[in-house]
Amino acid sequence: MTRPSTPTAAWRPGMPGGDNLPSGPSGRPTPPSGDGHGPQAGAPTVTIGSYPDYPSAQRVVDYLADNRFPVERTSIVGTNLTLVETVMGRLTTGRAALLGAGTGAWFGLFIGLLFGIFTAGNWLAVILVGLVIGAIWGAVFGAVAHAMTGGQRDFTSASSLRAGQYAVTVEAEVAEQARQLLGRMHLTPTGATAR
Repeated sequence: MTRPSTPTAAWRPGMPGGDNLPSGPSGRPTPPSGDGHGPQAGAPTVTIGSYPDYPSAQRVVDYLADNRFPVERTSIVGTNLTLVETVMGRLTTGRAALLGAGTGAWFGLFIGLLFGIFTAGNWLAVILVGLVIGAIWGAVFGAVAHAMTGGQRDFTSASSLRAGQYAVTVEAEVAEQARQLLGRMHLTPTGATAR
């Protein structure tokens, strides 16, 4: 059972015992366990190779898997990440309405299919009505959403993360086995370092 703190026993930094945190509603807090550097990251890993693109790193892991290496102890780590936003085109209120209509039509089709399954009558009409209503509402919402931006973003784009380099890492216990297998693959990985 915890004792409620009293105003006379208030917490004051800089006083003896002031390093301690004051009691809260659930009692006195305890310091976190561990070394204070966050959760343990797992087993130590070793980088067995760095590659300029993802398909090369994927090919290495696939080769290890084909040779019965425990690939569950392997990771592909992308480094030097860059956010790339590719501009797809100009966005007008009409185009925003058209894109919204397409999205709304898909949602309306989904809802129409759900209702159509449980309809005893003309299920095709229910699906078509759902599709049309979804397209109309999607167009309205798309046009209104674009109009509310006030011309601040008159383009469409797609964002993606790209890595400058891909490292294949394995747990330190199986690093030698992985290096031997890679030696048979006739690839020369660069930058084999421990981390």
